[in-house]
Amino acid sequence: MSKTFVIYGVSKGLGQAILQTVPQIQDQVFGISRSKPACDLPLFHWISTDLSKPEQARDCVKNQIQKQSVDYLIYNVGIWEEKAFDADYDFEQCSDLEISNLIHTNIQSCILTIQSLLENLRLSPNAKIILIGSTWGLDNHSGKEVVFSASKFALRGIVHALRETLRKDQIGISILNLGYLATEFDINTPVDEVLQQSDHQFIPLQDVILAIKFILSTSKASCVKEIDMPAMADLNI
Repeated sequence: MSKTFVIYGVSKGLGQAILQTVPQIQDQVFGISRSKPACDLPLFHWISTDLSKPEQARDCVKNQIQKQSVDYLIYNVGIWEEKAFDADYDFEQCSDLEISNLIHTNIQSCILTIQSLLENLRLSPNAKIILIGSTWGLDNHSGKEVVFSASKFALRGIVHALRETLRKDQIGISILNLGYLATEFDINTPVDEVLQQSDHQFIPLQDVILAIKFILSTSKASCVKEIDMPAMADLNI
């Protein structure tokens, strides 16, 4: 049976890997990104929008999907401060505009997206929502990036609260809290090659895809709330 996916952030990195490996040839996919991805799926619909403008982005996506049933919503979005993860990161130097853009893109857009698509997800016999989080949203991490971390903690709050709201609908909502990913490698690069070239420092995208497929394969009697996946070599958590 064909499924309908709504996948955010499909133009590169993990989002592109999800687009290339998770939907099947018969599935309908609405892919959201600022730039158009390469995609061979016959039922792929690209939606270009700016998530830093949450209301506009929500309306743009909803106007395309209308009243269709949605089986899987995957919100793979996460921008960070300009100097994030650098030794010279300084929270006091973050501008109002930068902070506002991060909050709009990472938090407000996510909330408005889910709110607008709940009626579509309720039409599915086994709907799932997956948010892509980060180990920067876990307790006692050692990262310094204030706004990025705040946004990833917020995603966990969204999941825990919506789990209560969606229990009656039997819609599963999950978050993957990921460590450093080997995003410089294409999903088609063999895992052994990724491990060798990255000196086993980063998580192959294939590992994340397996986690996503696991969540999507569960019945509506289960709710996989959180999966924490730091890289084995990560020292921040």
